[in-house]
Amino acid sequence: MATRKPSSKSPKKRQLPKRYLDFQKQYPDVFKAYDALGNATQAAGPLDPKTRALVKLSMAIGSAMEGGVHSHTRRALEAGCSAEEIRHAVLLGTTTLGFPTMMKAMSWVDDVIKKQ
Repeated sequence: MATRKPSSKSPKKRQLPKRYLDFQKQYPDVFKAYDALGNATQAAGPLDPKTRALVKLSMAIGSAMEGGVHSHTRRALEAGCSAEEIRHAVLLGTTTLGFPTMMKAMSWVDDVIKKQ
């Protein structure tokens, strides 16, 4: 069964959410296919890991997915993004998503960054 592992650059081992682990156990074939798709999309283009991480974080912010923002903030840090780079990516959403949405996302990002 495939499992995502933290990047070797990860400062500490990432704790995966129980819901994610339960899904992996309950539907191993679906999880395997999903994991393979994720790996394939990461490798399909020219973007470097930091850029990919910031793009994924931005999509989670635009979708207003708090759990996704937390997860992709951790992944961005693991990919080598600095807290300043991550916060800048959030700030760029001000004119696209609106100030309140940016502020909400900044608080979610800070939830993770402040634990580092």
